[in-house]
Amino acid sequence: MGICPFCNGLQTEKVFCSNCSRAMEDLGKISDYFDDYSPYMETELLRLEDGYSNNFLNNECVHLFHCYQCGNEQTKRIKE
Repeated sequence: MGICPFCNGLQTEKVFCSNCSRAMEDLGKISDYFDDYSPYMETELLRLEDGYSNNFLNNECVHLFHCYQCGNEQTKRIKE
């Protein structure tokens, strides 16, 4: 398993809102928002439950992005 360059501060990328075209804020991996204990659980276990098919097999980390202009949220798969 690799490491996520976004989670580890090795890489950033601007993601633009599909509604208003403004730059979005990276809120981190989507699995951190499942419940109160998710940020403290093993990443490999959460990937089996996150609903994004093949991200575990493809070494992808799914991040949540939020637009503070219009409130839109979208996800992006980050290659590890």
